[in-house]
Amino acid sequence: MNANGQTESIIRVRDLVKSYGGRVVLDGICLEVEKGKVTAIMGGSGCGKSTLLRHLIGAVRPDSGEIWVKGQDITKFGESEMEAYRKRFGMLFQGGALLNSLSVKDNIALPLREHTRLDEKIIGVMVKMKLELVGLRDFEHLKPAQLSGGMQKRVALALDPEIVFYDEPTSGLDPVVSGVIDQLIKNLSRRMNITSVVVTHDTRSAFKIADKMVVLYRGKVVAEGPPEAIQTSPDPLVQQFIAGSPEGPIPLRQSSRDYLEDLLDME
Repeated sequence: MNANGQTESIIRVRDLVKSYGGRVVLDGICLEVEKGKVTAIMGGSGCGKSTLLRHLIGAVRPDSGEIWVKGQDITKFGESEMEAYRKRFGMLFQGGALLNSLSVKDNIALPLREHTRLDEKIIGVMVKMKLELVGLRDFEHLKPAQLSGGMQKRVALALDPEIVFYDEPTSGLDPVVSGVIDQLIKNLSRRMNITSVVVTHDTRSAFKIADKMVVLYRGKVVAEGPPEAIQTSPDPLVQQFIAGSPEGPIPLRQSSRDYLEDLLDME
């Protein structure tokens, strides 16, 4: 919080626009991410949420608009500035994105070895503390291939930078493991003041973990607010999405076509 007792916004997106081949994917996106909170960005396939995520991590440049992170517009960054920015955040991909050639311990220790001058004994202690946090204390010598999908994601969550971006963190997991991942995301936010941005279409998970929800449709923000406000939104489009209903203003045929086009955009 700031001096006035208000929650500080660590990320501010202003009028973000991105087109591919004449198709507008992001159409004037504006949103704010509060420090130490969990913000869930939701929407159906092809709504633009994956494209927005790629902008937030600096993988894509917008056609226009701004992305302010801690008072700096990252859309204006050069390569060296962008590299420094990327060291401040973590990214949890759907598959965990661990290095298979390294042990669990060395995966977690790698950024500490690369970006700090800490003694190896201190790094070892920090690795043990992080694995304890995610319930994997006895797995430090295993390779990622020896772990289940849910355990790989828990290892990835042990990398605890200032901001963590999540790309469909519960995708492909059973309900019990999904619940474990949800709880870990909440714990990182509450206990360590880590800011989390979760891109997901899993509404059940989003309502469990989010302090704030943003709903996208056709590249625009159609709803934004705390979970209670989204749950009771009078917008039929929002209600159709969170209920998972085939009936409503979101046509199934359009959603499927957008999905295929979005896949082409990502290649």
